[in-house]
Amino acid sequence: MNAGDTAWVLISAALVLLMSPGLAIFYGGMTRVKSMLNMMMMSFGALAIVGVLWVTVGYSMSFGADAFGGLVGNPFQLFGLHGLLSTGTDLPLVGTVPELAFVGFQGVFATVTVALISGAIADRAKFGSWMVFAALWAALVYFPVAHWVFDGKKAADGTFIGGWLNHLGLIDFAGGTAVEVNAGAAGLALALVLGKRLGFGKDPNHRPHSLPLVMLGCGLLWFGWFGFNAGSALGANGEAAFAWINTLVAPCAAVLSWLVVEKVRDGHATSFGAASGAVAGLVAITPSCASLSPLWSIVLGLVAGAVCALAVGLKYRFGYDDSLDVVGVHLVGGIVGTLFIGLAASPGAPVPGQGLFYGGGFDLLGKQALGTVAVLGYSFVVALLIGLAVKATLGFRVSKDVEEAGVDLAIHAETAYHSAAEAGRAFHPLGTKVADGGRSAVDDDEPLVGSARGRELVGSGSTAKVSP
Repeated sequence: MNAGDTAWVLISAALVLLMSPGLAIFYGGMTRVKSMLNMMMMSFGALAIVGVLWVTVGYSMSFGADAFGGLVGNPFQLFGLHGLLSTGTDLPLVGTVPELAFVGFQGVFATVTVALISGAIADRAKFGSWMVFAALWAALVYFPVAHWVFDGKKAADGTFIGGWLNHLGLIDFAGGTAVEVNAGAAGLALALVLGKRLGFGKDPNHRPHSLPLVMLGCGLLWFGWFGFNAGSALGANGEAAFAWINTLVAPCAAVLSWLVVEKVRDGHATSFGAASGAVAGLVAITPSCASLSPLWSIVLGLVAGAVCALAVGLKYRFGYDDSLDVVGVHLVGGIVGTLFIGLAASPGAPVPGQGLFYGGGFDLLGKQALGTVAVLGYSFVVALLIGLAVKATLGFRVSKDVEEAGVDLAIHAETAYHSAAEAGRAFHPLGTKVADGGRSAVDDDEPLVGSARGRELVGSGSTAKVSP
């Protein structure tokens, strides 16, 4: 075990964990104010449920011995992290770090991947139905795909026993297919299942309600992304430094190209465009950050920023309501970044490849394309089936009245902000709203909430008056 490598992986895991609340802020600022908390809760809900699943069966399904013809790891081999909990001389290692550190690092990848999908269904999804979908998609899609892409284990005799895309020769250093394409395809499927928001493409209130929060969330995502990419080196080494530099420069270039597209197309370079461009560049460099030179990373960032800036408008042309541009940024950006490896991967990079521009022909590009299509197709089809099943059994979309009034109050009994006129309002522990103006409680035996003497408790459409 190497102490420095272990420290770097643990720090990187913490940085990636920060990406989930960072994503919640980023997505929350992009929604209507009356749906902000629901949007943020979908990220936190995914973090909670996938974290539990990861420790119980997820890690085993992703990195256990091949099962079901190699399509997934054996879910029972490492169930509950069985066999990995020793801290003595028999401490199991992945490279030079304890396997438990690797478990944690990969676990936060899983949580943020599932959370990414939620941006496609903002303003109109039931929270409980989302949680069921998140659990099923993680188990049926993310864990198997992580096995395909990330598991590179070999037996003692050198025989490859890991995932089939890894064995094929797909280069995906930190998750262009397993994270970005995977989540983007699922987001597209769910957008089709839930249908368009009321007023889609017409209601100006669907614009981001807080651009400062969008930019803050983008900053937190970018900060965490250094752990996402450089941490994938699994060591404090030159490979991590190489990935770190590319994770800096590619999104910088993507911001510039996104803003140029905006200026030419719309006449304005916007803060929202700058944040979106940064994320597009981060998405694109994720699979390739250890395989491209910094100069080629700049080129990739320029391409990704421009292509994604144009792609976000496809939802209006084709009529699918991808609320927060999961498809335009994550799916398209993931495809661009993964395929670009087939063009510009350098034989001298830490994770070497011989792209077309280095005389490698179309061999690597073909492998990158096959991996992209396999993950995209599998994720889309299974996400569509899960979404339709949840819709048929639990219902996935809130009612028209709830969507118009705002999901936050109806589902979570909370609002994100309070105006001066609402100062002093609170909520009864049983879910009954407390508002100024009258003297009431649920019944004669129930005390008023806190110092709410002389207030009115508003239940589900009715009020009840009681004496002080």
